[in-house]
Amino acid sequence: MSESQQLLHEQPSDSDSEPEHELAASPQQLSPSPASSRTTSSSPAAPAAPGSRHNGSSKRQSSFAQSRPDGAPRTPNRVRFEEPRRSMDGAGSGDWIELDEDDYMHGDDGRERVQRLPLLTGIEAPSVTVAESSFNPEDHLESARPRSGMRSAFMNMANSIIGAGIIGQPYAFRNAGLITGTVLLIGLTIVVDWTIRLIVINSKLSGTDSFQATVQHCFGKPGLIAISLAQWLFAFGGMVAFCVIVGDTIPRVMNSLFPSLAEMSFLWLLTNRRAIMILLILGISFPLSLYRDISKLAKASGLALISMIIIILTVITQSFRVPAESKGQLRGSIVIHSGIFEAIGVIAFAFVCHHNSLLIYGSLRKPTIDRFSRVTHYSTSISLVACLVMALSGYLTFGDKTLGNVLNNFPNDNLMVNIARLCFGLNMLTTLPLEAFVCREVMNNYWFPDEPYHPNRHLIFTSALVVSALTLSLLICDLGVVFELFGATSACALAFILPPLCYIKLSKKSGQTYMAIAVVAFGCMVMVISIIKTTSKMVMGTGENVQCS
Repeated sequence: MSESQQLLHEQPSDSDSEPEHELAASPQQLSPSPASSRTTSSSPAAPAAPGSRHNGSSKRQSSFAQSRPDGAPRTPNRVRFEEPRRSMDGAGSGDWIELDEDDYMHGDDGRERVQRLPLLTGIEAPSVTVAESSFNPEDHLESARPRSGMRSAFMNMANSIIGAGIIGQPYAFRNAGLITGTVLLIGLTIVVDWTIRLIVINSKLSGTDSFQATVQHCFGKPGLIAISLAQWLFAFGGMVAFCVIVGDTIPRVMNSLFPSLAEMSFLWLLTNRRAIMILLILGISFPLSLYRDISKLAKASGLALISMIIIILTVITQSFRVPAESKGQLRGSIVIHSGIFEAIGVIAFAFVCHHNSLLIYGSLRKPTIDRFSRVTHYSTSISLVACLVMALSGYLTFGDKTLGNVLNNFPNDNLMVNIARLCFGLNMLTTLPLEAFVCREVMNNYWFPDEPYHPNRHLIFTSALVVSALTLSLLICDLGVVFELFGATSACALAFILPPLCYIKLSKKSGQTYMAIAVVAFGCMVMVISIIKTTSKMVMGTGENVQCS
C-alpha cells in the first residue's frame, strides 16, 4: 500500500458507520443533479447535521469517484493546492493531502474510494469579492481606461511643446538672422509635425507600442542604445537648463524685492546665484524627484502653461518700456547670420515632444491616424505662433544683445518682468523632477529591464542625476549654449534622424521614403556641424561673454 493510500485510510470517514451496500450503490444514485452540485459546492466546508442524509437516501459521492467505461481517470493531472484545507466533515486537524489520480479512484481492496477532500474551497460570490477588493476596471480592460477628446489631446501636446525652449527663440533669431530665423522656424515646424505623425505610423508598421520599442524592432541592440542615449541626453539637458534658469531668475527677483538683503549676514545667500541654486534644487527639486510615480508630479507642474503665457505677454508688453541703452542693433543680421546651425539646435530643443506622441495618441477616445494628425497640426501651429511672437518681440527689441534667456535682457526693477521671472523659476523647480524621472526610467529599462524596484538603486540614480546636473549648471552661465549643445545632439536625433530612419526600414520605397532620406541627411549634417561649432566656441571662448549674476 502506498503512503498516500495509508494517509487516506487514516482520515476520519463517515463511510465506516454506513452499511456496505450504500457504497455499492448505482452511479445513478450517487451522481448529484446539477442543482444540488452547485448547492453543495458553494459551501464545501459546512458540516452536515448529525445523522442527516441528503434527500433521505445514501451519501452522495463526487462525480470524480465514478469510473469511466474505458477505465480512463477523471483527473488526468494532479490537483495541487498550496494552502492547507479542511476536510468535508469539518475536522480542522487534518492537512491537505496530495494524491495521485489513481489513488482517488480505488483503494487497495478494489473498492471505489469515496472522495472526501474537496476540490474547491473558500469560494465566495463574485459580488462579494468585488465589493471587498479595490477593483479598477481600467486595470483589466483597455476600453475601460479614461480617454480624452480632441481638445484635451491638443492641450497635452501643446503643453509638451511649449516648454523652457520658448525662452531661447529670440536667441535663435539672433544666431540665424531675422528672415532666415523666421524661415527656419516655419520650416522646422513642418518637419517636426511630419516626424511626430511618423512615429505613430512606424508603431503601426512594427506592431510596437513605444518609440523605444520601435527603434529596437528596426535596428536591434544598436537601435536600443541610440534611442536610450538620445532620450537620456534630452532629459538630462532639460535638467541642466532648468537649473540654469533657476539661477538666472530667483536671485534677480530677491535683489529687486529686497535690496538690502545682499548686505545682511547669512541672508545674502538668497541673492547669490550659486547658493540659491544649491539651496532650491536640493531642497525642493530633489525631494520631488524621489517620487516613483510620475502622476504625483502632475499637480506640482500645473504652473507650466500659465507661466509660459505670462512670459509671452511680459516680453510683448514690456519690450516698449526697455531703455535705449539696453537695446541692440539689427544691422548685419536682417537676412542671414553665421550661427544658422546653432539656431536649428535651439529651435529643435523647443519643439521636441516625440517621446510623448504615442501616449497622446493612445489617450484619444477614437485613436485614428486622421484624428491624431489633426491634433498634431493644431498643436504645432499654436506652438509656432507662440514661438514666433516670442522670437520677434525679443529679437526686434534687443537685437545683437539678445541673451539665451531673454528675460535677463530686461532691467531688474521691472515689476511685471520680475513676476514672470518668479513664475518661470518656480515652474522649473517643479518641472525638473519630470526630466529626472525620464532619465531614471531610461537607465532602469536599459540596465535592469527585468528586475523589480529596488529602493537603494532608486536613491542612487536619483541622487547622481540631480547632483551631476546641478554641478554642471554651476559651471555654465549661458543658457543659449545649453540649448545649442543638447538641441544639436539629442533633439536632432529624436526629431530628424530616428523617426525617418525607422520609416525607411519599415516601409516600401515611395515619395515619402525619399523625403525621409532627405530629413535624415539634414539631421545628421546639423548634428555634426552644430556640435563642432558649439564645442569650439566653448573651448576657445569665442562666443558671447556671459557673466554669472
